[in-house]
Amino acid sequence: MLEKVSSSEAASRGQAGFDVAIASVATAVPGFEGGQSEMISEALDVFPQFAHMESLYLNTGVRTRYYCEPLDWYRQVHSWEERTATYQRHALDLLERVALDATARAGLRLDQIDALVVNTTTGLAVPSLDAMLMNRLDFAAHTERLPVFGAGCGGGVAGLARATRLAQTLPGGNVLFLSVELCSLCFRVNDPSAAMFVSAGLFGDGAAAVVLRNTADGSGSAGRGKVRAVGEHFWRDTEYLMGWDIKNDGFGVVMSIDLPNMIRENLAAAVAGFLERAGLRLSGLDGVILHPGSSRILDVVEEVLVLAPADLELPRAVLRDFGNMSSVTVLFVLEQAIDSGRSGRHLMTAFGPGFSAYFIVLDL
Repeated sequence: MLEKVSSSEAASRGQAGFDVAIASVATAVPGFEGGQSEMISEALDVFPQFAHMESLYLNTGVRTRYYCEPLDWYRQVHSWEERTATYQRHALDLLERVALDATARAGLRLDQIDALVVNTTTGLAVPSLDAMLMNRLDFAAHTERLPVFGAGCGGGVAGLARATRLAQTLPGGNVLFLSVELCSLCFRVNDPSAAMFVSAGLFGDGAAAVVLRNTADGSGSAGRGKVRAVGEHFWRDTEYLMGWDIKNDGFGVVMSIDLPNMIRENLAAAVAGFLERAGLRLSGLDGVILHPGSSRILDVVEEVLVLAPADLELPRAVLRDFGNMSSVTVLFVLEQAIDSGRSGRHLMTAFGPGFSAYFIVLDL
């Protein structure tokens, strides 16, 4: 279990805690479902030169994924204009679904949301998605908005941390955090790289929402859990590990084979440093809520954090049933942790371009 230190020691490190509770979580996926065996066949039809790498698809830990377009769409070459139009249409549809679901589960009207934070990395929109969503739904005109872009797979935790800090400034207020990723739209048939082939075996589409409530005035309960600490760790000169290259017809995936070793060699110290700054000590965990980037990444995290296989049941189940949905995936794990009755202090972690690790400590 994570050991608490004295309140004075925590305060000396600048960690006063948060008066922020999770009121609800909601998730959604688009309508097209694909099994991994089907995906292997499709990918090899497009990239037959990688037939010798077929086993990678079998070892990803993915069984099923969801897509916003039928498979024939992905076999065609698309311009930035086409991809962007498709992205905005489907992203807004998914955001509307999870926004309505999450606010209803929290017992709120949309006009009771004081701030809206929307995270994404797989498409572009100006005005931003939050502004577009304001025109679809009945948020109050004075709702504060914060778009977050570029945090990649880490955006679910990074964005939730930013939303938490915003909620902390709004006594009695409500913040709606949304994340949407349409990873499938970044598949480009004219990119015959190994990184594109591998990514096609991992990524899917989805969206998630979390309602945060400021409880400082005593008007709200702890809800589904309380945020205790947030933080992150940045490693210099690691841009090559993960991200996007900007190509003529879309995003080009950057995914280095060095990533698992980077995590193996550096994650434990980063986690320990974050917990120390939060006034906590790492001597075990009540639970973890991890972004399941791949089966291999989960294996590495299990090793370096000295976790039991049971600790990663939920991340592995989400990866199996939905694939890697970039930033959204860890929020699916959070929802399942809450719905399955998990309790106690949990470390929520995800990784993103930069290269960075993002952390939240939750008391469920």
